[in-house]
Amino acid sequence: MSLSDADYLAKSHALLARVEQQVDAWLDDDVVDIDAHRTGGLLELSLPGGSKIVINTQPPLQEIWLAARSGGYHFRWDGAQWVDREGQEFLARLSRSASEQAGQALSFSA
Repeated sequence: MSLSDADYLAKSHALLARVEQQVDAWLDDDVVDIDAHRTGGLLELSLPGGSKIVINTQPPLQEIWLAARSGGYHFRWDGAQWVDREGQEFLARLSRSASEQAGQALSFSA
């Protein structure tokens, strides 16, 4: 499904903000020490042990890219959520990657 440029920007930036809010909540509740650094459409998560997860918007392709130890994933808006080529939803894939890299169960939810 193709979005207008304005809709893509709104949805992609809302997703990055949602991830940042969850990380901030974990820090406030002393759940896990994750540092989030955002520059424009790029969000870098630094996890315990020195690993990183990078989330990057790709406006020309209308995609969101996720780079983690487990691999690189490309997500497109399907009309209801961000899904990758295998049909995995973004926050579910991010939760699995963050849990693996942090060594504890972490869940990003909508």
